[in-house]
Amino acid sequence: MRKRDHNVLTNAASLLVCGLLAGVVVAAAAFPAVAMSGLAAKAGAETFGALPTELTVARAPQISYLLASDGKTPLATMYDENRRDVKLPDISVPMQKAIIAAEDHDFYKHNGVDINGVARAFVNNQSEGSGRQGASTLTMQYVRLAIAYSATHPADVVAATEDTSARKLREMRLALQVDKEFSKDEILTRYLNLASFGNGAYGIYAASQVYFGKPPSKLKIEEAALLAGMVKAPTTNDPTTEAGYPLALDRRNYVIQNMVDIKAITQQEADAAKATKLVVKDKRTPNGCVAANVNAWGFFCDYFYRWWMDQETFGSTRYDRERRLKSGGYNVVTTIDVQAQTAADKAVRKAKSVNSKEAAMVAVVEPGTGRVRALAVNRQFKLDDPKNPKNKLSSDPAKSKKKIRGNYPATVNPLLTGGDGITGYQAGSTFKIFTIVAALEKGIPLSYTINAPKQFRSEYIIRPGPAACPGTSLYCPTNSTESMAGVHNMWSAFGRSVNTYFVPLQQQVGAENVVKAAKRLGINFRAQEDLDLEKGAHQWGAFTLGVSQTTPLDLANAYATLAADGKYCEPIPVQEIRDPEGNKLDVANPRCEKRFSTEVARAAVDAARCPVGDRSTSSRCAGATAGNVRGDVGFPVAGKSGTTDSEKTAALVAMTKQYAVAGIMADPDWPQTNVQMKHKEQDGINPPVWETLRDAMKGKTPIRFEAPGQKISQGDQRSIPDVKCISVEQAKSRLKGAGFEPVVSSAKVPSSCKAGEAAGTSPDGRTIKNGVVTIQVSSGGGGTPGNNDDDTPGGPGGNQPGRPGGGRPGG
Repeated sequence: MRKRDHNVLTNAASLLVCGLLAGVVVAAAAFPAVAMSGLAAKAGAETFGALPTELTVARAPQISYLLASDGKTPLATMYDENRRDVKLPDISVPMQKAIIAAEDHDFYKHNGVDINGVARAFVNNQSEGSGRQGASTLTMQYVRLAIAYSATHPADVVAATEDTSARKLREMRLALQVDKEFSKDEILTRYLNLASFGNGAYGIYAASQVYFGKPPSKLKIEEAALLAGMVKAPTTNDPTTEAGYPLALDRRNYVIQNMVDIKAITQQEADAAKATKLVVKDKRTPNGCVAANVNAWGFFCDYFYRWWMDQETFGSTRYDRERRLKSGGYNVVTTIDVQAQTAADKAVRKAKSVNSKEAAMVAVVEPGTGRVRALAVNRQFKLDDPKNPKNKLSSDPAKSKKKIRGNYPATVNPLLTGGDGITGYQAGSTFKIFTIVAALEKGIPLSYTINAPKQFRSEYIIRPGPAACPGTSLYCPTNSTESMAGVHNMWSAFGRSVNTYFVPLQQQVGAENVVKAAKRLGINFRAQEDLDLEKGAHQWGAFTLGVSQTTPLDLANAYATLAADGKYCEPIPVQEIRDPEGNKLDVANPRCEKRFSTEVARAAVDAARCPVGDRSTSSRCAGATAGNVRGDVGFPVAGKSGTTDSEKTAALVAMTKQYAVAGIMADPDWPQTNVQMKHKEQDGINPPVWETLRDAMKGKTPIRFEAPGQKISQGDQRSIPDVKCISVEQAKSRLKGAGFEPVVSSAKVPSSCKAGEAAGTSPDGRTIKNGVVTIQVSSGGGGTPGNNDDDTPGGPGGNQPGRPGGGRPGG
């Protein structure tokens, strides 16, 4: 605090006079007949001297502003009281003069208490028939407000505002002290920042915004006079009401004339100001996520709010954290990317209307930082009015019979991020990437081949049912089409989404290790059934097919970890938080750690380029379940589609090095929906994902995916012996002797060898040690067998096995 110089004699005189007047005031209130006695004056002086001289000033509640990642586009505002402290240079001179003219003409002359005013008010108030007259200076009013805002108990607030002599005496004593410790300009600034102006506007900044839609530095004479005239009775003098408008106008003109009296303006300026029509905007500042700048952004805003409420930095309890958010005056630059968010909002609504029971959900995460760039769903972010509900009845028949309404078209549930009973949705074959990662960590390379059968008899034990081998309790998954059977490596199996490749691969590396890899990448289990299955993860046979529940945000972040070369970053909705003093808080910094080797991450991404129509660095891709993505996005991409049994959900992940976009289409009200969720169709999940990625990438520089090393990609390569034109049995023996696993193709190929002899192998040349080598059987008749190691049977992705231990469909 900057102290002002005061004349010692002046201060002493002020204290003495105030003490004497205090005795008169107290006596007049209690014993009017002896009010002027010397006894009263003596007692008052002694009492006044014993009053407290220190004022505890707590910061009044401040509004917090949420901005988009560009630091300027408004997202939302949050507050208990709409107030934003400003400095005196940010308040127009007319406003400074107007409040003095309205409340305290001698503000710059007295020492906090206007002695003449106190005496004048006392004499006036003893006269019968005369109106009550106050003597509170601006400094005393500031003291009153400061006491109220610093109160820790409701009784203290009452004591600070009740109309008693004791309160006035305390204000006078503290005002003298405040006037010594603060400059007049500081007191004026503090008062203007504390005062209430009605309509939810606290402080001059909020008042100028609410009533005139401008900063206080731009307030004109007539505008300043109106606001200054409201502080005494903001409800009575409310210019936004029919009854208050004429009163506010009269009060404004009164203040304008007082500005002439204190020589703040000329009479000519006053006349011009009075002649100006009183026009107010009555624009209350929006409050909370339901009043976000763009309604669709409310889902991101709500994610931010939930994140904030989990941060111990802002308090030990959730109550403390909420008070900090709504009263702390923070400037929060969130991670929402206007370009990406706008693209996502447009894409999900293009696919499905807000009235659709299907939720098209898209989340966008930035690899390497965890910053959440967009969250979009085809819903309105608002509460359905229970008195006049607009939401449709739940799609769940059991709930519909009970007249329970669903969450469409409006909801405030965290559909994209989970929580409050939202446990997520099955994401199908997008989970196969976790098996790839676990296998790579075990030293199994991308070129590892498995002869994927039409149906795989696993060692996983499940309840008897459609997913079990007939007459057994063993899990026996199949593919979406029989043509997908054959020899596959990770590139072709992932590109074509071959279930009977990934279940045996998971069995080999251990399902528990696949589950651990998923969690390290960013998948969280929220459903109790998933948490129970995790405890016995070694028997979770269908996990690789995406039968556990996840959210678009978790799925996007898991793939983003791979795009960031194995660096996991906690999803975060903020990139900068500053307190009212402008200090930057560390809580907004990315929280990242290296969880996978660079080689493992790059190899997994290399395989993930196949399903979305890109090419691996070794051009080993064969088949693509979402082959249009690379061409439509126009950048190097990686990702994977996923479908569950009966197509109750549909998912797609597509990513560049800059953005990971995950989309899931499901019915949040009824997981066992009878609606088939679509993929490639315009009203499927694929278009919202790739359109979001395409539009988010506009103007960005392409960044290529780095190639994995030769060892993790190709493994230990061995030469395949020549078996052409020998018997099949001899060929099998020769291949086994060379360290390979031979299988015999059921189809015959034309060749120059005799019918029934080995015509060649697929692959030929070289392949991984212990890998599968298919013996091609000659049909005779001449010709050359096709020995293309990428030309294995296959088809489009899709899945249908049941869930071991859970009985739910997966894929």
